[in-house]
Amino acid sequence: MKTIKFYVIITALAFLTASCVENSSKYKSAVAQRDSLSQVNQALDSNYNRTLVILNDIETGFSDINQNEKEMKVNLKGVEGSDKRKLIAAQMTAIKENIQQNKAKIEELRKLAGKRGKANNMLTETIKRLQTEMDAKGVQIQSLQAELDQKNIKITELNTTVDTQTKSITEQQAAIEQQKSTLKTQDTNMNTVWYCVATSKKLKDAKIISGGGLFQAKKVMATDFDLQNFTQIDLRNVSSIPTNSNKAKILSLHPQSSYKLVTGADKKITIEISNPSKFWSVSKYLVVQI
Repeated sequence: MKTIKFYVIITALAFLTASCVENSSKYKSAVAQRDSLSQVNQALDSNYNRTLVILNDIETGFSDINQNEKEMKVNLKGVEGSDKRKLIAAQMTAIKENIQQNKAKIEELRKLAGKRGKANNMLTETIKRLQTEMDAKGVQIQSLQAELDQKNIKITELNTTVDTQTKSITEQQAAIEQQKSTLKTQDTNMNTVWYCVATSKKLKDAKIISGGGLFQAKKVMATDFDLQNFTQIDLRNVSSIPTNSNKAKILSLHPQSSYKLVTGADKKITIEISNPSKFWSVSKYLVVQI
């Protein structure tokens, strides 16, 4: 029984000691430092892994550039035929795309180098080497581009630009033509007028005029006319309208100073319009009773 009590006391003291250690400031500080170092190591590992991926991508990019460049030089020895020219253009396009991608990757490496603190000397030297290689490759590609220009081989991106410009010009021309058509239609509508020369009975039957009784003057109807009973003209092109009758009376409203009723040698009356714009300013419909 005494033995059991002894072990209980020892166990209790052990737990109490552990609890005191965990609650001490030194212990808490040590734990905090451990967690901080763990986070730093994780960040360094993450940056390190990303650096390796980027370096691998850049080396792959250079390999693709060199391969396309090598094949281009072979193809440039004989560029007869449209298929060969298209192939060369596609290879140059691929090279330029790889160059742009490598430039972006090198820039990303520079940003990662800034996060690694003092442990980035080797990475900085690697970046300088890659940039030097990139600059040299750029000079080589410029030389190849000059050779393509001499052989009149246009790369895809240039063709795309030309096609886009051509499409834009075509669209602009179409818009201009549409505007011209719209303006022409508006101009035609503005200058289109109608006239009707008929007897009183025909005018009434066509519901162009009403009235005409003993105590009621004839008047032109205010409703829309059936244009089948009218002749359409352009007011700019017509200065006289024949009535083919020896009597005529204008029933619609038109300024008297803008026209005259002229009787010809055949005794037929013609409406001579001296000021077309003024004549048609009140009404675009001329109604003449004969």
